[in-house]
Amino acid sequence: MDQCLLVLIVTPTIENAVVDWLLERDDVPGFSSAPINGHGTSAHSLTPAEQVAGRQRQIMFQLHLPTTTAEALVEALRESFSGSAMHYWLTPVLASGHLK
Repeated sequence: MDQCLLVLIVTPTIENAVVDWLLERDDVPGFSSAPINGHGTSAHSLTPAEQVAGRQRQIMFQLHLPTTTAEALVEALRESFSGSAMHYWLTPVLASGHLK
């Protein structure tokens, strides 16, 4: 089965909505989330305080899924979070498992 890692980057303002949305989905067996700092040249999307600090607080979600499930999830996210400026990417998973 073709597996991938779906990474979502969202603003803290929609973090709880994304958590709730993901938890309600039967096709999402689980996920990880962590606060991160975004750095970049897109100053128009930063508040004045973020411009001074040189970073923007964001939340990163990671989901290990079959690729077809991840692609369908992206389309559902596009519908549910239109206009949120959520950023995502899919990366192939070469191997995974539990070490015992």
